[in-house]
Amino acid sequence: MPVRVRCLAASRTRCGIEVAKSSIDHLRIVKTQPLLGDLRPSCGVARNRSFAATARELGPPNAVVSKRIAILEAGMEAMLLHRTTRSVALTEQGETALQWAQRILDDVDQLADAVSQTRTEPVGLLRICTSSGFGRNRIAPASALATGHPALEIQLELLDRPVDLIDEGFHLDIRFGEAHEPYLISRRLAANERVLCAAPGYLRKHGKPKRLADLAQHRCILIRERYQDFGRWTLQGPQGEETVKVGGPPLSASNGEIVHQWAIDSHGIILRSIWGRRPQPLNAAT
Repeated sequence: MPVRVRCLAASRTRCGIEVAKSSIDHLRIVKTQPLLGDLRPSCGVARNRSFAATARELGPPNAVVSKRIAILEAGMEAMLLHRTTRSVALTEQGETALQWAQRILDDVDQLADAVSQTRTEPVGLLRICTSSGFGRNRIAPASALATGHPALEIQLELLDRPVDLIDEGFHLDIRFGEAHEPYLISRRLAANERVLCAAPGYLRKHGKPKRLADLAQHRCILIRERYQDFGRWTLQGPQGEETVKVGGPPLSASNGEIVHQWAIDSHGIILRSIWGRRPQPLNAAT
């Protein structure tokens, strides 16, 4: 250690340059390492020749799929896809990357299968969290997990706020949308379709919105969800996926059942998941 201190003091410029060069080389090495989370969307787009189809297949929005591929291209310093308004095609470098990426993903899937086959009966504490409405209506009734694994102690907490699994000691978080934390392992359980809904009384008084842009002129009731942008709804329109800022002055709550009741009481339009209480879709309400 004394030798290093003297070296820096005696030849500060030379040693400093060497340290800087080493840091740059290290950053370049880190930059070019592709992440598994970026490889799967890239393979999906290459296979489907479509960002929208890949988003529907994997779950995240189009923008997230596009961003992950852009990160992969930036990290590899290569253009992997030719993009036009009508089509997506692999470049020559993209063809090479696809072969390696698919091989890596296949190996990872086989690894997961091999590990799962060696697992024994689960024992111990399993802490699960999810949103209150979904937890009461979908998770709580699914008691087969406890029945089938009597040695497993299950704790379910219903929280209408973002959760830090590590700091709060949870093992599973069942949520809507994508897991943005890079240290989490996520699995898609099911697709979640949402529909615009309103009571007949509201529509008789205020009329139906004809276009997505018309929502800005309507009273929209918002849910303060754990991992969703507040005040913005992402919907499928004639031009594909669109994000609209909803109108107001809005009512809002962190509980979906309260929002659902407000809509029944003709207070406004809501965006609800089809797993809920089957509210009447906006295009069917009269």
